[in-house]
Amino acid sequence: MNAASDSCAPDLPTVRAALTVACRAPSVHNTQPWRWVFDGTWLFLYRDTDLRLPAADPQDRQLTISCGAALDHARQAFVSMGWFTYVTRIPDPRRPELLAVFEFQPWYGPLNRTAARVRAISRRHSDRLPMSAPGDWSDVLDTVRELARPHHVTVDEITDADRPRLTEAARHATALRRYDSAYHDELQWWSESSEPEQGIPATALVSATEAARTDVGRAFPFAPYSNRRADLEDRARLIVLSTVGDSPGQWLHTGEALSDTLLECTARGLTTCELTQVTELVATRSVLAELITQPGVPQIVLRIGVAPKDESEPDPTPRRPLSEVFDFRPVQANDTPRRMM
Repeated sequence: MNAASDSCAPDLPTVRAALTVACRAPSVHNTQPWRWVFDGTWLFLYRDTDLRLPAADPQDRQLTISCGAALDHARQAFVSMGWFTYVTRIPDPRRPELLAVFEFQPWYGPLNRTAARVRAISRRHSDRLPMSAPGDWSDVLDTVRELARPHHVTVDEITDADRPRLTEAARHATALRRYDSAYHDELQWWSESSEPEQGIPATALVSATEAARTDVGRAFPFAPYSNRRADLEDRARLIVLSTVGDSPGQWLHTGEALSDTLLECTARGLTTCELTQVTELVATRSVLAELITQPGVPQIVLRIGVAPKDESEPDPTPRRPLSEVFDFRPVQANDTPRRMM
């Protein structure tokens, strides 16, 4: 771990406030597979294996990416509240459930774009409908590449010439899953979850008519008939986030880069939608690997576009109460954070 001089930490109300913001992070099927523990000095991020997706995500890759997004949301929230965080990722390979440990230092520097991104957290949502093309695209692309670089994540655009191959790969992924009953049961459960604070709400699903007008997307259970944005041709841009390897640490970094990208786009007034089904299967992931500019492992595809200005913002996707994902465990006498690990 990094040794932070004059070690100190925020008080419990600040930690609770920051983690409430962090838990707005996106997660696969809105599973929210994270668990936080604060001991008064150190903050620990664990993955919650009770919320695994055994059919869609048997290696917990997407689960870990989701936790990486929450990690980055937390870092940005703490900075906005005056606390810089030093993060040690995958601190103990013998304990794979422990993903990160945070140390704190007061932050008195400028917020730069952090404040805008933190404000964007409450507005960010997955938009599965057709989108218009984003303006000033070259600047957007350059910015997200710079944001991903510290995480050793590369960002490639899927060109118009290569888009049909990605579309075909997405259709192939759907076909390969057609008779996978475990996958469909899992998808159905999370799309029609009886738990109102998790899963994909009905308002976030699209009808069959709407889904047919976007060329790349997961085949979720369809919502009742509607034809929103009927006159809009989907012109969303597509990017791929990739890593050199395929380890838990690289998955965690992918989630952090994803968080930065989503929040930067939202702060600019753009809408986004994460696409993970193309990277779940070896056959379709290998097609995607051929579309990126340098050797790497595709981790996630992202649609970026613009929603009509006259639309009202959707209601926030539900989240579990903080009490279900956060524990405060004060350090006992003769105990240390390192021993707790």
